[in-house]
Amino acid sequence: MGNVVEGKRTQASGGRVPRGVPAVRSWPGPAKPGLALGLGLLAAGVTGAASFAADRLSRQRRIAAKLDDDLGERRYFSDDPDEQFMATAPDGVGLFTEIDYPRPQSGSGEDKPTVVLSHGYCLSSQCWVFQRRALRRAGYRVVLWDQRGHGRSGSGDPESYCVDTLGADLAAVIAAAAPSGPLVLAGHSMGGMTMMSYALAFPQEVSARVAGAAFIATSAGDLGGVEYGLGRVAGGIVHKAAPGIARLLAGAPQVVDQAVRAGRDLVDFAVDWGSFGSPVPMSVARLTTDMIFGTDLEVAAEFLPRFDAHDKRAALGAFNGREVLVFNGTRDRLTPAAHSDEIVRHLPGAEHVVVEGAGHVIMLEVPDLLNAALLELLDRAGRGGTDSPGSPGSPGGPGNPGRPRPGAAWQDIDHVREAFKNQWR
Repeated sequence: MGNVVEGKRTQASGGRVPRGVPAVRSWPGPAKPGLALGLGLLAAGVTGAASFAADRLSRQRRIAAKLDDDLGERRYFSDDPDEQFMATAPDGVGLFTEIDYPRPQSGSGEDKPTVVLSHGYCLSSQCWVFQRRALRRAGYRVVLWDQRGHGRSGSGDPESYCVDTLGADLAAVIAAAAPSGPLVLAGHSMGGMTMMSYALAFPQEVSARVAGAAFIATSAGDLGGVEYGLGRVAGGIVHKAAPGIARLLAGAPQVVDQAVRAGRDLVDFAVDWGSFGSPVPMSVARLTTDMIFGTDLEVAAEFLPRFDAHDKRAALGAFNGREVLVFNGTRDRLTPAAHSDEIVRHLPGAEHVVVEGAGHVIMLEVPDLLNAALLELLDRAGRGGTDSPGSPGSPGGPGNPGRPRPGAAWQDIDHVREAFKNQWR
């Protein structure tokens, strides 16, 4: 059982920064002949496969370009936070943290919980761009942070890249950015796993402070059986080979860069295929690609094989009695819908929103639906005991064993474009 330590902050720029914050990442030495040959063949294979991907991308790009039409000059994804600093992890790694204050027209937010957003594997806090805007506009204080080795956070020792470490990192961020008052935690993919790790290590904090939790396209365990939408045989091969390939690529980033440039169509196709289940604006697809390829390959390679050992189902009990949202898409190839169903099985009072046709990076694919679900969760959490799980008529209460309800997917281009207009106001 962990103990919350006093929050530590360091300026995010200027002066001395915590251990692990990289200045400029250096390239490793020349690759071994066998490594160079293998990666050379990989680059050639990427080039050959790109022609197939280009055909598949042609129609998708036309749709994506149309979805971008209405964004115009508002097509940007950088927000200026009200505060930014480096929280310090227990092992000294700097964790880049931002805080947004409630907007003046929405009130002080003093009577509302602070929302803490934790992103997923190979993404960054930038993936929450639509949610942070909606939440602060609705009067909530929002904390965002980059997981270790991701975004603008520092790097740790190789053995620190595991879900258990991330729970302690989240505790450090909370201690520095939201040391008192009620909390609502939201996590996507690895971010949801981070919340589970936090609950196992700090159950007393969850009991005392967490009013609500949102598990977004995430998993409590059994990731070793994920087939990535390829079927049992092909998915099994990819699953077994992926960690070794990731380590191989981490040893020769120059060759990876060459392969990416040679097979850009294949890269775009792979990112789109793994991230989204329906068309998204071109700028959103590029943002996702930038986040994925902006993650250090060594970090990605260290995390990947350790997901198989992730089993945090025991942590879910800590969220009983809280307001809980489980939000996922039917075309998620990385944490398939069955993983969200398993979370709901352990938290039968959860509000379960299933978005038909949505993929893994769901907060960027259907931001309006997720924003609405988060605001409903926050409203219930803010009412405290009047609508808490276990009370009559509430989710999981007497006479109402749970309220799973399907979400509505964007059905056509006009609907998507109109929805995205709302996000940019």
